[in-house]
Amino acid sequence: MKKIIIFLFILFFPINVYASERTSAKLKNCIDGDTVDFIINEKEVKVRFLAIDTPELSSKDEFNKFYALKAKDYTCSKLLNANKIEIEFDENSKKNDKYGRTLGWVFYDDKLLQQQLIKNGYAKVSYLYDNYKYTDRLIKEEEKSRNKKIGIYSDTNVTKNTIKDLLSDFIDKISASVTEFISEILDQFF
Repeated sequence: MKKIIIFLFILFFPINVYASERTSAKLKNCIDGDTVDFIINEKEVKVRFLAIDTPELSSKDEFNKFYALKAKDYTCSKLLNANKIEIEFDENSKKNDKYGRTLGWVFYDDKLLQQQLIKNGYAKVSYLYDNYKYTDRLIKEEEKSRNKKIGIYSDTNVTKNTIKDLLSDFIDKISASVTEFISEILDQFF
């Protein structure tokens, strides 16, 4: 009798498991290629992209600095222009890293941002502490980028002038976005 009651309870009151459910997010601030501040459920949340690593902006090495800027520019551009941003938490991952950042999969317009960063040579698969949901997909993409010698897998010579050009392009894009935003606001009032 007890088993029948439990069966009926489960049948009529299903238990929801939210581990792979995506949560809507809004971009607040791009920090670098693999860390972003989002607004999730009306709270500011710093999200560190799960299972990847992009070069550090603080790098003294010109090659790494160049691709750190490229990764940040790519991440910011995709998220700024996205119609939909979602975060998915992996049931095999801790919720936060040792710095208190939330760990998650980042999707823009149903594309996995981690995969796109690797595909373009701006990130590598890293920090794998368990079998995460999309790891196989990332590893396959990384192998393709390595074989094509794309981005961080290339042997391109990066100079200070290349970095200056990249910074200049980035500033131009931000200026254009701000100008467009102000213009839209003014159009609404006048």
